[in-house]
Amino acid sequence: MFYNVLKAKDIIDLGEEKFKREVLMQNNDSSLSVIALKKDEIIDTHTSICDAAVYVLDGEIEMHFDAEKFKVDKGEILMFKKDAQHKVVSLKDSKFLLIKI
Repeated sequence: MFYNVLKAKDIIDLGEEKFKREVLMQNNDSSLSVIALKKDEIIDTHTSICDAAVYVLDGEIEMHFDAEKFKVDKGEILMFKKDAQHKVVSLKDSKFLLIKI
């Protein structure tokens, strides 16, 4: 995978699946992944062990942190600190990069 030019939005094809994740790079707790979700799918509440960012490649997601929620559209980035409990709701069929550092 290294030294290749990739079209990130084309890395994952969901087909009939509702959720798919492909890890592109990983080093200890840091990683770069592409995640795809069908509309109305939810990644349940969890806590990140690293600072993280999501960059929406296609679609629209909503990130929930305690009492706050943020809509993240195609082309937008949301960054958050480690130990932040959150969940992801897909408002449309969506693909996003998850960057953990």
